[in-house]
Amino acid sequence: MNAPQLIPNNAWRMSSYSQSNGGECVEIAVGIPGIVPVRDSKNPSGPVLTLTPAAWADFVAYAVGGGAP
Repeated sequence: MNAPQLIPNNAWRMSSYSQSNGGECVEIAVGIPGIVPVRDSKNPSGPVLTLTPAAWADFVAYAVGGGAP
């Protein structure tokens, strides 16, 4: 999905771990059945990556684990 305008602005959420100083943050859109849309918080009108819920869970587990298998 490369049409972020199709996702309502109020659906996007930034991690509570993100800082407000413009760092490297991603946002996900919640409430979209069957997919997890992800975008760069610094470029909200840019492309949107869509993941399955399982792929998003794997990514989060990898990130929480510091990238180590």
